[in-house]
Amino acid sequence: MTDPRSNADQLASPSYRLAALDQDFLLGDSMRGLRFQLEYAKAEEALRAWGVRSTIVVFGSARVGEHGTPTHQRWYGQARAFGRLASERGGALLEGQPFRDNVIATGGGPGVMEAANRGAIEAGAPSIGFNITLPHEQEPNAWTTPELTFRFHYFAMRKMHLAMRANALVVFPGGFGTFDELFEILTLRQTGKAPPIPVVLFDEAFWRSVVGFDALVEHGLIGPGDQDFFAFAEDAEGIWAALLAGGLRPHESIEAPPSTAG
Repeated sequence: MTDPRSNADQLASPSYRLAALDQDFLLGDSMRGLRFQLEYAKAEEALRAWGVRSTIVVFGSARVGEHGTPTHQRWYGQARAFGRLASERGGALLEGQPFRDNVIATGGGPGVMEAANRGAIEAGAPSIGFNITLPHEQEPNAWTTPELTFRFHYFAMRKMHLAMRANALVVFPGGFGTFDELFEILTLRQTGKAPPIPVVLFDEAFWRSVVGFDALVEHGLIGPGDQDFFAFAEDAEGIWAALLAGGLRPHESIEAPPSTAG
């Protein structure tokens, strides 16, 4: 009588792994579409669970510190003040309502992002961090709500989540990443691919010195009216006033959240 044949090779084969538990399979090229879907669905589910109906997105440099140069201290301090002010007045505190509006959302990193998240948390409101995996790993700042602290592999999906619930955009001084996010939103606004939302740039002198908005008009590269897509402000109260003037509405209770279809 011969010994029964062992099935150890079959049990150890990658093909025998459950597809949902096979990391080599899930990270392969053929599953890129599924990974996009997963990155969308995971954040979407958490945001819905917290009742987040709309956000105010705050962009700005990760290199600005609370104890940096006087200019950096001002930017950090006003971002922190705005995060608190907007959370107290915009509807992020819920206060018996079924949905939260104008919740502070950032890229989740240090600097201006940390400051805005910090102000929201200090107001007793949640704050959102949409982090991204980078070659030199970015860690989330300590002022985002843990359950609303996300990490994305795909910039495109991260940008989608930043934009899709945004009631407004506030942009503090920053570098390439800040410019990327700002002009992404302005392009969506210019082309009509996104609803018109107020955009406020903090510190007009800085923005006028680094972006030749008037020169773009003079060269016929943007229309004169395109500069109406944004306003300027110099402090947290000024940001809030500009947002209200641009059409931002504080929290209003309705029976169901708006469609988030792309």
